[in-house]
Amino acid sequence: MSRIGKLIIKLPKGVSLDIKGKKVTAKGPKGELSLDLPDVITIENNEGSVELKRNDELKKSRAFHGLFRALVNNMVIGVSVGFMKELILEGVGWKMEVKKNYLIMNLGYSHPIYLGIPDGITMEATNPISNKSGLKISGISKEIVGLMAAKVRSFRKPEPYKGKGFRYIDEVIIRKAGKTAKA
Repeated sequence: MSRIGKLIIKLPKGVSLDIKGKKVTAKGPKGELSLDLPDVITIENNEGSVELKRNDELKKSRAFHGLFRALVNNMVIGVSVGFMKELILEGVGWKMEVKKNYLIMNLGYSHPIYLGIPDGITMEATNPISNKSGLKISGISKEIVGLMAAKVRSFRKPEPYKGKGFRYIDEVIIRKAGKTAKA
């Protein structure tokens, strides 16, 4: 039995899970998300809890059991609480701002970078403190929030010498010694 797949998902107050065939829809105070389950997974909705079971013991079925339990759990958390990623931009003269549906970044390139913000995602750029700026990305879909955070980070990954670039707020950049330290 899958250690993740066998866990029961508890539904918080205000969250409902609708099951129609193989389509699961979670509705809550933050919004609505839906997911199509494969044929090898069945879902049972009890009073205030949900349990996923697999139909056979094939390797693919066992893998899907834990995966889809985690996806359904993320849907429940997303529509009730939501997800958030925080990034920090370090670098002298580098800045970003949110205007309408775009994140505009000046990162030392010859042109500003315009990144469109998809529906259901909110971005908030905080004022720079010295040469650090912050960016909060939030939404109900864990997948899209993580994807947008990774996309923003990919424009300037943190470099190991001065630590300049985008990094997650809890990320630790291991610094390398420069040329003068080797002598």
